[in-house]
Amino acid sequence: MQFRKLTQTLHRWLALALVAQIALWMSSGVVMSFLPIALVRGETAAAYGAAVELPVQNYFPPAGVIAQMDHAHRAELKNWMGRAVYVVSSPDGKALFDADTGERLSPLSEGDARRVALGDFVGDGEIERVELLRNPPNEFRGKVPVWRADFSDDNETRLYISPETGDILARRNRIWRFYDFFWMLHIMDYKERENFNNPLVRTFAATGLMFALTGLALVLTRLRSGRYTDDLRRTRNRAQQSATDKSLADKN
Repeated sequence: MQFRKLTQTLHRWLALALVAQIALWMSSGVVMSFLPIALVRGETAAAYGAAVELPVQNYFPPAGVIAQMDHAHRAELKNWMGRAVYVVSSPDGKALFDADTGERLSPLSEGDARRVALGDFVGDGEIERVELLRNPPNEFRGKVPVWRADFSDDNETRLYISPETGDILARRNRIWRFYDFFWMLHIMDYKERENFNNPLVRTFAATGLMFALTGLALVLTRLRSGRYTDDLRRTRNRAQQSATDKSLADKN
């Protein structure tokens, strides 16, 4: 009896602790499930084409561009905005080089960042401004500094562009920002909005497990004590009595 009473009390307090967060989990999950992920990621306004094959020719020697960066260990040849470039990697970062001349192209200028943004964006609207940010808002969580191009479209699109490689690092819009708020509620990371293993999630996961286990313990205790059998018998008796009373009332 003491165990059952203790379990019931614990079960009720655990339910009270969980109810608000479960409501947030369910509501945020519903909202996110109704938002098309391609729209959230800005992919519906991004230009995606077939990969452009680079012509076979004698490019500037990779060793020549690698030698221009301290501790560089890798040079990757790729197409960037219609030209062949090397992306050279080192422990300190990356840099872009012209594959024909070996000229260093990064860090990108504002004009380069603008051309990258215009080449990627296929939605409605024009570029309102391009700026180099060293303290970007929370919607961008990558390496800084970073170029940001703001567009005048209805979705308030923002493109974040690497000054090192000219890559689009992130596409953000008002749908993404709306989604991100509910994502924050869902994973309970109210600061970085990325950590699935934060202490709050662990605490509530453990609380939920304890709630389930105490509920199971109550069910097993009541099965052993015959509680459910007694309840079923009383329900059946009430139903039979109700039927008898109705039958007598109909006769009268």
